[in-house]
Amino acid sequence: MMRSIRSLLLFPALLLALGGSVPALAAGSAVRQPATACAGPPSDTWLDITIDKVRSDQGVIAVTVYPDDPHKFLIDGGSLYVARVPARADKTRMCLFLPHTGVYALAVYHDEDNSGTWNRVGPMGLPAEGFGFSGNPGSIESLLAFHSVRLSVPKTGLSTHIRLRYP
Repeated sequence: MMRSIRSLLLFPALLLALGGSVPALAAGSAVRQPATACAGPPSDTWLDITIDKVRSDQGVIAVTVYPDDPHKFLIDGGSLYVARVPARADKTRMCLFLPHTGVYALAVYHDEDNSGTWNRVGPMGLPAEGFGFSGNPGSIESLLAFHSVRLSVPKTGLSTHIRLRYP
């Protein structure tokens, strides 16, 4: 019995000596790691996102991350960053790094032609590609209010769904 306990105590030192790493522990349990590689600047906070109603496998799904500041929402240069993943018809799943826990807004579009921009049409600049927002607001007849798309992320590893709409 004593030998088993001693072996367990020496295991972390052996891992480090062999170039491995020791898993971090939080409140007595292992810290959950993302199931897949995450998009965005690496951090300790991540969110699993399922984007529903994706029309095709063409192009990429782009997720724009906005800070908790209504004055920066949907403003050119107001976002923290844009993360992109290959589109998958019907449902696209992704992991997204966030700078830290807190409140964000996510704007998603299906860049089907992989142009790197959100294509718009008409004099009002209506979207020409699929789009959606955190919180899945019911109506987008006019410019969205930040409070309708706020997403609270109080801890890492949470999940959310965003539904795309196509014109």
